[in-house]
Amino acid sequence: MTHGYTTGTPESTPSYGIPQQRGTEPAPAPAAGFAAGPAAAPAPAADPARTAAPKKPGRDRYLDLLRSIALVRVVVYHLFGWAWLTVLFPSMGVMFALAGSLMARSLNRPAGGVIKSRVRRLLPPLWAFSAVALTLMFAGGWNPVKDPDNGGTWGLVKLVDYVVPFGAPPFPWHLGSKSGLLEDTWAVQAAGPLWYLRAYLVFVVASPLLLRAFRRFPWPTVLAPLVLTAVVGTGIVTIPGETGNAVTDFGVYGGCWVLGFAHHDGLLAKIPRYAAVSLSALLMAFGLWWASGHLGPDGWDLNDIPLAQATWSFGFVVILLQYSPSWQELPGRLARWDKLVTLSNNRAVTIYLWHNMLIMATVPLIDQAYNLPFMQSDRAVAALDSTYMIWMFFLVWPLIGLTVLAFGWIEDIAAKRSPRLWPNGVKRGGGRRGPA
Repeated sequence: MTHGYTTGTPESTPSYGIPQQRGTEPAPAPAAGFAAGPAAAPAPAADPARTAAPKKPGRDRYLDLLRSIALVRVVVYHLFGWAWLTVLFPSMGVMFALAGSLMARSLNRPAGGVIKSRVRRLLPPLWAFSAVALTLMFAGGWNPVKDPDNGGTWGLVKLVDYVVPFGAPPFPWHLGSKSGLLEDTWAVQAAGPLWYLRAYLVFVVASPLLLRAFRRFPWPTVLAPLVLTAVVGTGIVTIPGETGNAVTDFGVYGGCWVLGFAHHDGLLAKIPRYAAVSLSALLMAFGLWWASGHLGPDGWDLNDIPLAQATWSFGFVVILLQYSPSWQELPGRLARWDKLVTLSNNRAVTIYLWHNMLIMATVPLIDQAYNLPFMQSDRAVAALDSTYMIWMFFLVWPLIGLTVLAFGWIEDIAAKRSPRLWPNGVKRGGGRRGPA
């Protein structure tokens, strides 16, 4: 059968990694500072040696670090399926908040050009992924015209979502066999993360109006998505189909997106930290309380509980942005991760699009180990079975690296930059490259 992404949640594609069943955008720039206050009386001349040099504009490395952590958490979640990760670090809420902050900064320019730029940066990487995914689906025997759920002309029309994600793209729920190289649900897992692109485009297109509303009525605009989630995410009002999923996504993550506006405009910085943290903690506690009474099929997985996801993510993002130190460089021991943080931010779209398919690609590779001569004993097979997912974890990162080399340069072309194979911020001569 073929369906769109029906849950409307960010990461509810099932984890892939059951051993031997054969039979997860440019980074936000720093938040704008406050305008200078009224002119003061002339002050004595400052000592030139003690006068700090003005900071150069560049990337906010704290926000870059948050995005890198969010990407890693998405990959680990989709691999192991640990529900508690959605509580430990709500990656999607963080990613939407960072994107909202960048969007607020970009909208200092004409809105039409900003929206066009965002769409242009997103679509070419999607087209590369869609070309590979659809080729594999068609080669596996899927025919959207004969699909029982989206057959005929409508089945062909829905394929446009692989080109421009107006909705959830169609895909077969089962393709191939469980005894094949890939489990027969591989298409579901490969296409599942594409919901994020649809939600992102909705927020981008809506941002000019949202930002105008935020600057005129800040707090009602910040809180409105939570109210929307309380209405459509709890069953009070039911909107069927993909429209309902899109509205729910907007409500769940709209608050985080607008919090990005608040961070950029300095609204969050005006709130006393003790008040922001205390109120956020109360909101997050409500989210956990609500989740405890509405556990889904995977228990405490907040992706299955919209109101809990919305309130927990909202409070979590407020705290992260309240403590935002606006680093121009990663401090202390974090500096050793500078190259990987830079690389992951320059290739965030590629990593997100391909990570689920690459997780699945580890399975046929690891399965080859069972054919090695020293693996023919029951003890050796049991050892590999018990560590199967650990091997998947270590193998998926080299595959992600190869995919960055093979397809990541498309992000540069989409952004009208010279293509780069490995943009980790290091020049060929060994020096540091300036901010992208």
